[in-house]
Amino acid sequence: MYNFEFSNPKTIEDATKALSSADAQAIGGGQTLLPTMKQRLASAEVLVSLSGISEMVGVSQSDGTVSIGGATTHAEVARQSAKTYPALAQLAGKIGDPAVRNRGTIGGSLANNDPAACYPAGALASGATIQTNKREIQADEFFQGMFETALDEGEIITSVTFPVPEVANYQKFEQPASRFALVGVFVAKTSSGVRVAVTGASNNGVYRWREAEAALSTDFSVSAIDGMSGDPSDMIEDLHGSSAYRAHLVGVLTRRAVSSCC
Repeated sequence: MYNFEFSNPKTIEDATKALSSADAQAIGGGQTLLPTMKQRLASAEVLVSLSGISEMVGVSQSDGTVSIGGATTHAEVARQSAKTYPALAQLAGKIGDPAVRNRGTIGGSLANNDPAACYPAGALASGATIQTNKREIQADEFFQGMFETALDEGEIITSVTFPVPEVANYQKFEQPASRFALVGVFVAKTSSGVRVAVTGASNNGVYRWREAEAALSTDFSVSAIDGMSGDPSDMIEDLHGSSAYRAHLVGVLTRRAVSSCC
């Protein structure tokens, strides 16, 4: 690991100032950044910790939404949203292992946008709004490809607001070593239709499965998507699974998610 300075601001304003310096980088729980730095695949002269900013921690509910501070850990998301948004709590409670869940943060996960991370599927399927220190970004515009987001340099996720759907469910087929999603599917049904977000499968990262959404918005039942699967031409192929296997899992997990909702 390279040498670096460590900044521990207590307010969003101070964090923004610290990130304005050259080669400064924000760090949440450090579950991705620190291992990457240890392998000398990334470096930063200054690490700006967001975990000590109290206004970025916690879960609140109002008017059919759940708002989660960007520095809130996965474990706290699972605990505090269990009653108001059970599907999101279920997703958070199955990320990694207890050590990861008690250090990793929702803001860090979304900002990193790992193609096999769970939160991007939950945010995209829910139609979440990502609040930063500069603006609000809709989930449909936020995710822009593998490890790519709409965030500008020095921009940090301060909170995420999830509209709570009528019913929702997340199904995840784990890669057993990493516990990332080999494929994960989040289904959310609202009065305006159904959204289906898939993670772990595509070379372009998280995406909405529009064909399934159209079928389920007309008939929210397993039979409506019977026999449907993902498009293997755009699926990841690696030692853990072929593109055809991932495409098959997309269909299987979507049907399981719908079945769990009904």
